[in-house]
Amino acid sequence: MKNLKASMALALMMLMPLISNAQGPVTTLEFPNAAKALDVVQKYTKALQAGDVATMNAQLAPGAMIHGLGGGMDSLTVAQHREYYTNSTNQYKHTLSNELYLPVKVTNNWNEGEWVLSWGVNTIQDKKTGKTIPVPYHTAGRVENGKIVSLRYWYDMWNIMESQGFEVKPPSK
Repeated sequence: MKNLKASMALALMMLMPLISNAQGPVTTLEFPNAAKALDVVQKYTKALQAGDVATMNAQLAPGAMIHGLGGGMDSLTVAQHREYYTNSTNQYKHTLSNELYLPVKVTNNWNEGEWVLSWGVNTIQDKKTGKTIPVPYHTAGRVENGKIVSLRYWYDMWNIMESQGFEVKPPSK
């Protein structure tokens, strides 16, 4: 009886991580809408390269929110997104390279939904001066019903700030 109790306790301790994980968040790379979600995000980024703001905005749901553009923790509506990128594509040419996309579905968590994560380098060329700035980036777009409902941008601000004349100097001792 003592051995049976010890064996059951050991089995329960070994199963505990499996039982507790079953209650927590689940992430999967294979889900029915993965190809459609990927297509929507890739259309958005291809339109950026083409300077086609109308096609970019057509990939967004009417109430979509875009976060992280302009170097801050700001949020843009679809109309503000159109204005932001109209100004940007009028002044700069965007060339994306080293692109990588990953569709992911998250369930049972605060960020539940179908996401497409993307990484790459956006080389921005000033149309007047020809000067280029490579900007490594990462985006996370949540897709519902074939439209992007949330898009979060993270990008390397160092190259942008340096091109604007900012310098980082160590503190004087």
